[in-house]
Amino acid sequence: MARRLTLELKLHRVIVSGPARNVPAEVHVREEEKVQEDRNINHHRFDESELEEDEDDDQGVDDVEVEQGGERGGEEGEGSEDGEYNEDSEDEARADEGSESEEYDEVSKDQGRADEGSESEEYDEVSKDQGSKDQGRDEEEYVEDGEEEVFLSKDGKIEWSSKTCNPSAPRAHRRATERDTYELDRGRRDRDGQRASGSAPPPPSPGPTEYAAERVSDILSAFQLFVTQRIEKTVLFATNLEGRRRYGKAGEWKAMDATDLRAYLGLLILAGVYRSRNEALESLWHEESGRAIFRATMPVKRFHLYSRMLRFDDRESRAERLATDKLAAVRDVWDAWTRRLPRLYEPGPDVTVDEQLMPFRGRCAFRQYMPSKPARYGLKSWVACDARSSYAWNMQLYTGKSVSGTPEKNLGSRVLLDVTEGLRGPRNVTCDNFFTSYALAQRLLAERRLTVVGTMRKNKPELPGALLATKDRAVFSSKFAFTPIAALVSYVPKRHRNVVLLSTLHSGDERVSADRQAKPDIILHYNRTKGGVDNLDKLVGTYSCRRKTTRWPLALFHNILDVSAYNAFVLWRELRPEWMRGKLNRRRAFLEQLGRALVTPLIERRRHLPRTEASAALVRAVAARSAEAARSAGGGSGVRRGRDNRNDVGPTATQTATTTTTATRAP
Repeated sequence: MARRLTLELKLHRVIVSGPARNVPAEVHVREEEKVQEDRNINHHRFDESELEEDEDDDQGVDDVEVEQGGERGGEEGEGSEDGEYNEDSEDEARADEGSESEEYDEVSKDQGRADEGSESEEYDEVSKDQGSKDQGRDEEEYVEDGEEEVFLSKDGKIEWSSKTCNPSAPRAHRRATERDTYELDRGRRDRDGQRASGSAPPPPSPGPTEYAAERVSDILSAFQLFVTQRIEKTVLFATNLEGRRRYGKAGEWKAMDATDLRAYLGLLILAGVYRSRNEALESLWHEESGRAIFRATMPVKRFHLYSRMLRFDDRESRAERLATDKLAAVRDVWDAWTRRLPRLYEPGPDVTVDEQLMPFRGRCAFRQYMPSKPARYGLKSWVACDARSSYAWNMQLYTGKSVSGTPEKNLGSRVLLDVTEGLRGPRNVTCDNFFTSYALAQRLLAERRLTVVGTMRKNKPELPGALLATKDRAVFSSKFAFTPIAALVSYVPKRHRNVVLLSTLHSGDERVSADRQAKPDIILHYNRTKGGVDNLDKLVGTYSCRRKTTRWPLALFHNILDVSAYNAFVLWRELRPEWMRGKLNRRRAFLEQLGRALVTPLIERRRHLPRTEASAALVRAVAARSAEAARSAGGGSGVRRGRDNRNDVGPTATQTATTTTTATRAP
């Protein structure tokens, strides 16, 4: 009744205040007569005064007047023409009102039932779907939500969706957390060039740092940025200490100085340049088939002696340090060298993290066996390098289990965090399945603005089972899954085989290549940037200075020299882009000039000429160049230029060449 009365009064633009049950019955009669009167007026012409009066009646009367007018009409009988109020007119009005009200009640009830039924059915259906979705997630891998699929990870903690997420308005069923929002703000927006509030400034341009550019004047200075004077002093102190202990009483040990050490390193580098790594030393010093520069630098016996005595710590105090540090034999040199690597070069937008195996078959507590590597046995290290230039930006040597003997959990995550320490984004890190995990990707994106692209092992708990299945999957097909910060792709390169990759760089990218294999962009980016460390191994191995040894510290030091020489070449090439532009042997020429620059000071300091004519001619040529440089400098600075140790006395090869034409020849 209340709804019927409200609707009737709204038809005449009159609203009655208060509950409908308090309105007298005469109001209904009066309103019914007004409706009939309005209908009659519509069939006749009327003037503007009647129109204005009608509008005033419809719009200007308030609620209180409507109630009072109805009561007066009932008392005075305004509903009849003769001014009398009788029962017939009341019955007729009630009959008309009843028929109209019954019709309204029937329509409104049907409409109300229809609306109520549709609303209740829709609510029941949504609630049932939501209930079945929440109930069935523990039992099934995924459920369908229209065109969208929601995949649940194996551990039930991560929901992956087949549709990309909108970071500004994440859908409710994804349950985006505050951490996800924070990671998006710090990660994706910064990566796209839109700096978030409070974020760090963008990284400097890739290439040599200002510190390196100011100190590189020639090829030798580029190499000495890595093998510094501090490293040289450490090696000299430990080597001389060991030499005095073993040969001091017999008088066979002559103290090694910086010039001797650099000449020794130069001969190692030159042996690598000439591809003589596996060649016997006697062949290199042979009078006829050997290289003249080796005999011109030092006798073969002295080279053997330096190789045996070369040390990097005090052997007598090593046992105490080994109790807590497996790298005690080389710790000082290794730490001093690895700290220099990130200081001299800024990586580009892509960084590769991978493992490197240094060949070694001697006795070592943490020697590794890796059948997939060419050497199979050796010392394993993890390397972070620039994907474009293969510059070794950071390295960490693997020493096996801890001293306590307990295995380390989450080793891959810990290693990747260590080798990328100090690296800030927006940059991307490409790694293999040993490192990649969803938790690690979250942490790198939140704390360092580093994205990750890497393969994943299929036993990872954060993977949904729906992406691992290959049954009924077409070859070259891809299946994607997304969270607000990451993307997963399952690609089938062969029948019944698939590869799974995780990316926080392509968090909303479903694109695939247009060729027959239809590889996703995630895989294409991984293939472009995964080979940084492998390329470093190939380049270093081409001209390696490694020599056969049974001491692992010496094998590690050889690798330090190889990587330092390559990094120095990268600095020199980028600081001097016009140097030998277009030549294919640029690196070989660089290493050869580096080796000659290292051995030249010792050649200049020689007191006796070697016996072979070729080596003697080389010594004379070096002496002549040194004398010419001394005359041009005015004051004999050319002689001192190669004499780092001021304790040397006696005539040099330069003086010998200028004062006599015959010299005593030594082997």
